[in-house]
Amino acid sequence: MNQGKLVFAQLMQHLPLTTFHRCVRRYQGERKVKSFSCLDQFLCMAFAQLTYRESLRDIEACLRAQSAKLYHMGIHSAVARNTLANANATRNWRIYADFAERLMHIANGSIWTNRSAST
Repeated sequence: MNQGKLVFAQLMQHLPLTTFHRCVRRYQGERKVKSFSCLDQFLCMAFAQLTYRESLRDIEACLRAQSAKLYHMGIHSAVARNTLANANATRNWRIYADFAERLMHIANGSIWTNRSAST
């Protein structure tokens, strides 16, 4: 039996979570949220993107099949289709756009760092 981290968790550990939480605070993303955090939403949508899910029903079915591993993936609450739909509809999209912009800035900086080190 595999005792290591899941591949998804290994990918997500490279995200700058302090930057993500800063974006959430900037747009008050956790205001009036009881259990399904912005990070849980982001991880669900990242999982859906990486596994080529096409609908909320498809995302829910796939995550429900992995329900024993959700905590190990970093998702700390159960994922229902209605919860995910409400989060997608009501949360400020600028949280994720700002975070994506920061990730692109980090990636762009590391590209130039790697190029200058190789020349």
